[in-house]
Amino acid sequence: MNDHDTVPFPAQPTLSDDGRLAQARAFAEQMARRRTVRDFAPTPVPRAVIEACLQAAGTAPSGANQQPWHFVAVSDPVLKQRIRIAAEAEEKEFYTRRAPDEWLQALAPLGTDAQKPFLETAPWLIAVFYERTGPEVEGRKAKRYYPHESTGIACGLLIAALHQAGLATLTHTPSPMAFLNELLDRPRHEVPYLLLVVGHPAPGCRVPDIQRKSLAEFTSFR
Repeated sequence: MNDHDTVPFPAQPTLSDDGRLAQARAFAEQMARRRTVRDFAPTPVPRAVIEACLQAAGTAPSGANQQPWHFVAVSDPVLKQRIRIAAEAEEKEFYTRRAPDEWLQALAPLGTDAQKPFLETAPWLIAVFYERTGPEVEGRKAKRYYPHESTGIACGLLIAALHQAGLATLTHTPSPMAFLNELLDRPRHEVPYLLLVVGHPAPGCRVPDIQRKSLAEFTSFR
């Protein structure tokens, strides 16, 4: 028997099966137009838009409802420059020393390298952290359940929300990312997960000519 407090399930719109299918297809078509962008315009994006998208991310399910994520939205030009310098230092090590040839060959069609000017050009950077453990209480660290998976789901919702708002994104993962803790003044029990670049694509922006797998290639019904 569940002795915990409960509330009624939130009301959902009443749709026919045809209506559900139409909405699902419309959302799938909209998300199919989402592309990763590496050429951003400096056009400002209101903070209120970022806040609304982060609010959507915060609705993600999480292990034991612990919500083990923290988002730092950065628009300060000086701080963005410092992040770029630190990230490019790690990326230079990656491209020249750490990455095996096979990995570099896989990245070649995307045209990436150690230079990351978008970290300064885009109006917003959103650094995502996950809690490996909770803050210490009475000298003991609180355990976090499924923090990677939970934070990944939240990031998926955030990217979808930003796309819905008409914005472009880039998922950037320089490795290691410990410099983000220092630059953004985050505690040691938080681990950098992702650096999300957000803004408008530059005029004339072009993206790699890639193809996504068909539904049949990545789905099974039994």
